[in-house]
Amino acid sequence: MVRDGYFYALGLGIVAAILWMLTHSYSLVAIPVLLAMFFLWFFRDPTREIPTGPGQIVSPGDGVVTEAEWIETVSGSRLRLSIFLNVFDVHVNRSPVAGTVKLVEFREGGFLNAMKPESVLTNEQTLVVIDAGGYDVSFKQIAGLLARRIVCDLKVGDKVARGQRVGLIKFGSRVDILMPAEANLKVKMGSRVKGGSTVLAHVPSAADADTVMVA
Repeated sequence: MVRDGYFYALGLGIVAAILWMLTHSYSLVAIPVLLAMFFLWFFRDPTREIPTGPGQIVSPGDGVVTEAEWIETVSGSRLRLSIFLNVFDVHVNRSPVAGTVKLVEFREGGFLNAMKPESVLTNEQTLVVIDAGGYDVSFKQIAGLLARRIVCDLKVGDKVARGQRVGLIKFGSRVDILMPAEANLKVKMGSRVKGGSTVLAHVPSAADADTVMVA
């Protein structure tokens, strides 16, 4: 359980207690109680089995793959995947690879529906670039229509393990991930993925030492 869930639930519990003292109305009290239960469920943080094979890149979040394409960047060709998280998905984000954090960049922006392609350019987001040893993998936490806060626990120089918890996005949102163009894609459009456990792609002949298991 992410601690934010306890904070929301406690606040709503206090509201429920006040309403009961003032009104003794079961129907009014039921509203904050149900919301408290929802927040406790929403901020769940389930244990995941982390794959240990060399060169594997795992999903940074739960959701559905909405885009999978090769694109050109200033650094050359890259394979990009977009994963849409609806309000019912686990919103804890995990590192797709093991390595060293090279960049953490937060950018303010709007809150368009994360399903819209332009959201990757205009929405509030945090970019993280990880040196996985021989290649870089980057991912973006992108705010959505309902998301109003991005949490990223990383800073430049941090060592991360594959599947390690690195932050979360509150409510509906999107995660984009860029990986080497030669990576072999293991999912497709419409695939449902789980953060930290679903292998998105495999980088051939990668010198991969990220066999650390993270619960």
